[in-house]
Amino acid sequence: MENNQKTIERNAKIESIGLHTGEKSKLFFHPAPADTGIAFMKKNGSRTETIKPVIENLLDTKKFPRRTSIGNERIQIHTVEHLLSALYSMQIDNILIEIEGSECPGQDGSARPFVDVIKKAGIKPLNKKKKIFVVKDPLYLSENNTHIIVLPSNELRVSYILDYPSTTLGAQYASYPITPEIYEKEIAPARTFCMKEEIEPLKKMGLGKGSDYKNTLVIDKNKGPIDNRFRFEDEPVRHKISDLIGDIALFGSHIAGHIIGIKSGHSINTKFIKKMKLLQEKETTDLKEMVFHENGILYSEDICKIIPHRYPFLLVDRIVELDDIKAIGIKTVSINEWFFQGHFPSKPIMPGVLIVEAMAQVGGVLMLHREENRGKLAYFMSIENVKFRKAVRPGCQLILQVELLKTKGKIARLEGKAFVDGSIVAEGTFMSTIIDE
Repeated sequence: MENNQKTIERNAKIESIGLHTGEKSKLFFHPAPADTGIAFMKKNGSRTETIKPVIENLLDTKKFPRRTSIGNERIQIHTVEHLLSALYSMQIDNILIEIEGSECPGQDGSARPFVDVIKKAGIKPLNKKKKIFVVKDPLYLSENNTHIIVLPSNELRVSYILDYPSTTLGAQYASYPITPEIYEKEIAPARTFCMKEEIEPLKKMGLGKGSDYKNTLVIDKNKGPIDNRFRFEDEPVRHKISDLIGDIALFGSHIAGHIIGIKSGHSINTKFIKKMKLLQEKETTDLKEMVFHENGILYSEDICKIIPHRYPFLLVDRIVELDDIKAIGIKTVSINEWFFQGHFPSKPIMPGVLIVEAMAQVGGVLMLHREENRGKLAYFMSIENVKFRKAVRPGCQLILQVELLKTKGKIARLEGKAFVDGSIVAEGTFMSTIIDE
C-alpha cells in the first residue's frame, strides 16, 4: 500500500435509482485536502449537513437490515457499502460527496461503476501520510453461526466463506490482497444477489423497490441466476468480499491485517469493526498513558507497545532507564533459549549477531518511545566497528546500553554496548531509520 493520502483530481458525478428505496439519487464528488477524510454533504431544509461514514455514525442494522446505513438525528444515508468499498480499495482517503436523495445510487448492483467514476475523476496523491492500523494480535467474533476474524498481516487481505447448502451456490471461498488493481479486476464487478425465496419477505420489509433482474442476481436454488448470468463462477462470494470491505471502511483508517468472514453479513461485520475500533483506542491510550513501573522499569508487555518484536525474537526483558538520548535494557540469558539448541549443544554460547540485535532492539525503544514516532518502525541501515569481547553463556545477565550520537531527519546514529558483570562483552555503532508501518 502506498503511504501517502489520496484524493480525486477533478469533480465527478454519478446517478441512478437506489436499490432499496427505488428513488432517484445523485452523488457529486469533490477533491478534498489531506486529513479531511470521506464526508457526505446533504441538504436539510436551508442547511447543509455533513456526516462522515464512520462506525460512530452507523445506524442500527436491525432497523435498517440488508444494507449499511449512516445517520444522526438530522439526516440518514442508506446503502453506502458499495461506494465505500470502492473508495477504500482504490485508496481514496479524502473526498467530499454531495448527495441528493436518501440512498446511494444502486447502478448495476456492484461497486464497478464507482470505481469507473473514481478513475475518470483521476487519483491525486497528497503530501501527507496515511494512518494505518496494524493488527498485532488475532481478534474474533461469532454470532448465530456466523464468524469474523482478523489475523496479523503486513497488508490488507480479505477472505470469505459463503455456504448455501442444497442450492446451486453451495459453498464458495475466495481470498484476495486488496490493492486497487486486484479490486478493480476481481471484486468490484461482483453484483449483489439474493435467493428467489427471499424476494417476497424483502418486499414486505419495504426493501428492494429499485431492484430488478439486471441489478440484482436473483438465484433459483436449482437453476442458478434468473434472466441473468454470472460474471464470475464465484460471483456471490466475491460480492460478499466487496460488502465486507465497505463495512471495513467504517473503521476510518486503513488496516494492515487479514480479515476473514465466514457467512458474515452487515450486522456482525459492523459489530466487529466496533470491536476493532475499541482495540485501536485501547492501544492508543496504552501508548499515551505508558508509564514506568516501580523503580523506573518497563517490562516486556510495555516494550511490545513500542517495538513490534515478539517471541521468540524479542531479546529485551526490561528497560530500566530511558530518556531522549539514552536507554538501558536487560536480557537474562537462560539455558532454555531457542538458539542454544544449535549454538552449540555441547557448549552453549549466545550468537554475537543476537547480542547486536538485542542492542538494536533497545535502540528501537529509544527511538520509537517518543510521541512523534509511536506506531512506526526502526530499520537497520548499517552496522560498524562491532567487536565481541567475551562469550555470553546461560545464566549471564546482559546489560544493554544504547546512546544516541546523532540524528538527521529520520536517520539516527547510535552506539551500543553490552555488559556482563561490569565488563564489556560486545560493542558497536549502527545507523537506523524510522519509517511508517
